Amino acid sequence: MEYFLTEKQKMIKEISGNITEERIKPVRAELDEKEQFPWEIIKEIANADLFRVFIPEEYDGMGGGSLDLCIAVEELSRGCCGVSICYAAVALATIPILRFGNEAQKQKYLPQIAGGRLGAFGLTEASAGSDIGNIKTRAELNGNDYVLTGTKQFISNGGEAEIYSVIASTNPNRGSRGASAFIVEKGTPGFTFGKKEKKMGIRASATSELVFQKCRVPKENLIGKDGQGFIIALKTFDESRPGVAAQGVGLGQGALEEAVAYARQRIQFGHPVSSFQAIQHMLADMATQVEAARALVYSAARIVDSGTSSFTEIGAMAKLFASDMAMKVTTDAVQVFGGPGYMRDYPVEKMMRDAKILQIYEGTNQVLRNDIISHVYKRKGMNT
Repeated sequence: MEYFLTEKQKMIKEISGNITEERIKPVRAELDEKEQFPWEIIKEIANADLFRVFIPEEYDGMGGGSLDLCIAVEELSRGCCGVSICYAAVALATIPILRFGNEAQKQKYLPQIAGGRLGAFGLTEASAGSDIGNIKTRAELNGNDYVLTGTKQFISNGGEAEIYSVIASTNPNRGSRGASAFIVEKGTPGFTFGKKEKKMGIRASATSELVFQKCRVPKENLIGKDGQGFIIALKTFDESRPGVAAQGVGLGQGALEEAVAYARQRIQFGHPVSSFQAIQHMLADMATQVEAARALVYSAARIVDSGTSSFTEIGAMAKLFASDMAMKVTTDAVQVFGGPGYMRDYPVEKMMRDAKILQIYEGTNQVLRNDIISHVYKRKGMNT
């Protein structure tokens, strides 16, 4: 399909695709089996300047937007979602600094990220996932520092990243309006890492606890204003969701490619199974679903890039549709493979496991449906 990409976007797609074919696919099964963080591939991604894609030019970036990032994420996800989340999570950590940080913070941290330093976003806790207002991690102002105490859970790139955007409560009595956002660097005294999770999918990525024990963070590391953390978190997810959706598109595309290739070479009853109409219809439906998701994701990314502030609904729709698509298409890919597809000898088994998390992180698809219907009702002048 022609999506009228710019020359720069075509270059991003080609570079990312080459990394997938040459660096990711040959080792994705091993990375998954060993639950090994893909540092060598991350270095390749950095050397290819893909971390510069979403950083403005004045901070050593390429000045790209949401669509540029989605193209890179899609291509990397076509190879392995475990690898692609290591990259995409850096963009998630960068958005609060980019959109709400002051000039000194941008000058200090954005060039580091553009050069390949990893970032992570710390919000989720045992009692606060979709319920952002229930965070328990505290940040108390003490002189020229905020003192952070608490634990974050299920943090992508946790323990591996060097720059963390963290949401903590500066005024628990105000609930969500008492949350604030901070930049915390790895190695800060009182900041350590707890349990590294053993996951069903995306096993090449690190998902770990962040532990704050009287961790002193300079006042100048407050992002935005005190009490603005809830808004920062919501706006960050609004902007990042097309990237999660792009993971779904890439994963679906990768599963489709594997299913088509296998159907052509698998012989049953004297014919390749690709000649059977039942399989042809499955593959046709899979291809249609992937393309529909891609069109929606690219549209959402272009709306984000347009400069409008109203993209909550379209971002939620893109993430919802593309992640549900990825779950269905990877499941169908396993079906096309039959018994072998259930075995780890073939990549579709891993792809099906990877797909599930896309329906959960950065807003469960049930919560996103609530967001979407609230916007639908609002346009009709109705109350939810």
